[in-house]
Amino acid sequence: MLRKLAIPVVATLLVTLVPGSATAGGHGHGSNDSKRLREAVTVHGVLDHLRAFQKISDRNGGTRASGTPGYEASAAYVKSALRKAGYRVTEQKFTFPFYRELAPAQLTRVSPAGPAYATHTFDYSGTGDVTGQVVPALNNVLPPTPAPSSLAGCAPADFAPASATAPQIALVQRGGCDFAVKAQNAQAAGYDAVIIFNEGQPGRDELLEGTLGGPFTIPVVGLDFADGSALDAAAEAGTVTVRVQTSTENRAGATTSNIIADSRGGDPNRVLVVGAHLDSVAKGPGINDNGSGSATILEIAEQVAKLKIKPRQQLRFAFWGAEEAGLLGSEHYVAQLSAAQQKTIFANLNFDMVGSPNYVRFVYDGDGSSTGTEGPAGSGEIEKVFTDYFAGKGMASDPTAFDGRSDYGPFIAVGIPAGGLFSGAEGVKTPEQVVKYGGTAGAAYDPCYHQACDDLSNLSKRSLSELGDAAAHGVYEFARTKASFPAPAPAVAKMAARPAFSGAHAIS
Repeated sequence: MLRKLAIPVVATLLVTLVPGSATAGGHGHGSNDSKRLREAVTVHGVLDHLRAFQKISDRNGGTRASGTPGYEASAAYVKSALRKAGYRVTEQKFTFPFYRELAPAQLTRVSPAGPAYATHTFDYSGTGDVTGQVVPALNNVLPPTPAPSSLAGCAPADFAPASATAPQIALVQRGGCDFAVKAQNAQAAGYDAVIIFNEGQPGRDELLEGTLGGPFTIPVVGLDFADGSALDAAAEAGTVTVRVQTSTENRAGATTSNIIADSRGGDPNRVLVVGAHLDSVAKGPGINDNGSGSATILEIAEQVAKLKIKPRQQLRFAFWGAEEAGLLGSEHYVAQLSAAQQKTIFANLNFDMVGSPNYVRFVYDGDGSSTGTEGPAGSGEIEKVFTDYFAGKGMASDPTAFDGRSDYGPFIAVGIPAGGLFSGAEGVKTPEQVVKYGGTAGAAYDPCYHQACDDLSNLSKRSLSELGDAAAHGVYEFARTKASFPAPAPAVAKMAARPAFSGAHAIS
């Protein structure tokens, strides 16, 4: 069904459930009820919006990142479409720390003469060109212990005071606290640049990328464990000099916005928030990440209006800004809600990347049965609606964890149930997944993730169709249900409040 992209938006015909069509929890799982909306929402319609996003990027320096004219034009396009469809549209402005890398980082060993290392600029690193002696933190754990345990750089005393007469560069291991804490402690001790290398356990040994969360004045770059530990050993044995070069743009008070569209029908005390982030990374147009999710829910909103579908819950379509800066748009939205307003939100459905070229049909593991990380009460029911839909169509699906990397994070942190679909990002497809979905084993789900090549050629229409139909069905089901979820569990909210990622970026 390559033509279809159905993602029935949480609209709902006020119909009586057919006996036997609902579960004990009150949620119907037959796909016939959602068929009308699924057929109206098409891949062709979604691609029309994606072409518009591509044109906007082309006219604005190849990006739609928050804080740039490309994002402003994307927001204007979405606002216009939603108002024409009859929604009550508001633009929720907020300020945030804007960051982008202007040129790739470079890290070279000068003395003793050595190689240019593979490195990466940390988000919000300062700009600089520093040549100086490498000074390891006082408590890097080498070799690493089997379990994550390094606290290197987490306390000011972990760095010896830097020289006042010659540049020095701190070398510190990952672990124990946020990258920003390590960098701040090194900067406070007088260092001119910081290198953070991975910790060394399996899964924590690759080239380290991450975010500092806010602007820094000194360069901060990452290394993999092999290079970092070797550099540490050399610096402990004698004087080692390296050159660190970064080129970045930091603006502390940039302005961006969320676009919020409310249906004119449905219970305002039971609001279903259907969200997708509208911004791209600064490096590219973001057509899959996350033009695909934004275009999908925009097409849904338009078709709900055209079909005059009457939701039981009020529908709120949310297009988040500054997700790529660390979920800042959805965090701002949730933070400005009063406790009473939070209680009116029935659930959050999140669609962040649904068109990956080497896709998998991932469903957020709401009950934690497969990944060990559950969402607030009700998240398991959301998961089941999606997995049941796929099973009913003879399609496989795989669970994906609530790891804090998308805009459901602020919702589950306050106990609001959430769920959604995901087609895969930089993760690598397994041979077992190829058996179920086709595609290429050993290759990334999205080979252009966070790159300039994330353009119109970086899409699977089949993924848009299959995940879109499932999303349409799920949104429709929760728009029309009479059931209520159990009360939020405080322990779950506490668990969800401190993810290892902010947006797509590691923070610790």
